[in-house]
Amino acid sequence: MVSRSFTTKKLPLLFHTPKALFSTHIVGDKPILVRDFIHSALYDPKHGYFSQRSGSVGVLEKSIRFNQLEGRKAYMKYLDDIYKRSDIAWFTPVELFKPWYAHGIAEAIMRTANLSVPLKIYEIGGGSGTCAKGIMDYMMLNAPARVYNSMTYTSVEISPSLAEIQRETVGGVRSHLSKFRVECRDAADRTGWGAVEQQPCWVIMLEVLDNLPHDLIYSENQVSPWMEVWVEKQHDRETLSELYKPLQDSLIKHCVDIIDLDKNHSSQSSIISKTRSIWSMVFPTPRRCWLPTGCLKLLEVLHGVLPKMSLIASDFSYLPDVRIPGERAPLVSTKNGGSSLDYGSYLDAKGDADIFFPTDFWLLECIDHYCSGWLKSLKDKSSNQGKKRRTLMLDTSSFMEEFGLPSKTRTKDGYNPLLDDFKNTKFYISVPTHNIK
Repeated sequence: MVSRSFTTKKLPLLFHTPKALFSTHIVGDKPILVRDFIHSALYDPKHGYFSQRSGSVGVLEKSIRFNQLEGRKAYMKYLDDIYKRSDIAWFTPVELFKPWYAHGIAEAIMRTANLSVPLKIYEIGGGSGTCAKGIMDYMMLNAPARVYNSMTYTSVEISPSLAEIQRETVGGVRSHLSKFRVECRDAADRTGWGAVEQQPCWVIMLEVLDNLPHDLIYSENQVSPWMEVWVEKQHDRETLSELYKPLQDSLIKHCVDIIDLDKNHSSQSSIISKTRSIWSMVFPTPRRCWLPTGCLKLLEVLHGVLPKMSLIASDFSYLPDVRIPGERAPLVSTKNGGSSLDYGSYLDAKGDADIFFPTDFWLLECIDHYCSGWLKSLKDKSSNQGKKRRTLMLDTSSFMEEFGLPSKTRTKDGYNPLLDDFKNTKFYISVPTHNIK
């Protein structure tokens, strides 16, 4: 396990916002779904954690020369010095390992893309622009000239301050500017995309899924039905509490349908059901499950407007030291007195804390197939067509060994932080297929 300080975003920036005031702002007189609470806590234009995100995303002045470091101890000291000098929240992997991390992604695209048509790349949440510049640098140096000259790279960025940083970063190479643009908007909002793009393209999402809003469902015991969780203010107007309602939200119901939480297809289903019923009466155990409804909404939009897209996503497959209960529960972390502080409840996050989730890559694949139309048609038994997507999940080390240049991130004694430390991250690759009957 690598240090939490740079692989799991454990150094968030503390915003001095009155919690009670912002709590009232997030939750009004009417209850709101958990995903809406999380969205406001992270993305509220005035008080949300990411509204001032440019101060918490680090940009290295120069690339780390790993070959000049003795080993892990020297690397960790180097990182510690960087964080102290920068006074920022975190450095993303694409920043720590620039340009090699982005070059690996660019190589994966080059090996898979149809280079007979103009290369179109969309990046969701482009951060400081380091990935965009690294990929465009790689294409300029390694792809046929016609590929680089005709390519376009569009960053869809919700933060205005980060959008400006991206323009400055990519603009460091003048020839990139005519091929690069930033669209400051929410990628999950269908109206911002315009007409459907029928041409092949690539979509890149690095550490995006972990910060997408999630919903929460709750059950009193092992056999009770699932209920959706809402957040409401208590009578003191400052304290928040949960409210449970029967499943009625369409996005939550779609996500539950994809997961198929209550399926009992085995021949022993009746026996299992009776056993659970008896067990729940003797030892009733409440259940909580976090649903990636933000991911579902985003992929529904992307598949709708970019039906021929290929996707590369990278994120955390699991998170350490999670205190919040429930399957796929998030880490909620803030900074207090210069050190990280993990909250025990997501309701404590009111604009001053990062909220990030592990990615269930098996579920991500199911959502991807569902949004492409294939899994949906199978559930409806309306089609016998083959899969519309070919998918691949790789550990970060396997991805970089296949597409990157691991020798560039290796220290003198053989230690390689890119391969050795990021054990809790994976890559997901999804491309369209013509396997249709």
